[in-house]
Amino acid sequence: MLKALGYRREDADQAVAWHVGDESELILFPAREEGTGPHRHGRVGWQHLAFAVDSRAEVDRLHAIALDAGWTAVREPKEYPRFTERYYASFVEDDNGIRIEFMHNPPRDAVTD
Repeated sequence: MLKALGYRREDADQAVAWHVGDESELILFPAREEGTGPHRHGRVGWQHLAFAVDSRAEVDRLHAIALDAGWTAVREPKEYPRFTERYYASFVEDDNGIRIEFMHNPPRDAVTD
């Protein structure tokens, strides 16, 4: 999914890093404690990671890529007026329970697509 967002992967001995451009990076490390069990959404720790994208069409494109890669749709792409009247997003989850949100929430004065 990160590759579809334009990130490139760099593996290290005890971590994996994802970079886009010179400024943004995401570094993931394994759990420090043994026996912590598999990730479960709702427990302490990672809940979901949201990526802001440039258009509703990009939300739809990334959602389709995730489903094609075997991720599960938690919430199909749609408007979420409880956040703002411009908020459009989808939520996907892999088989480990890692949840990603793709969202488009343009400024109030911007023209939406």
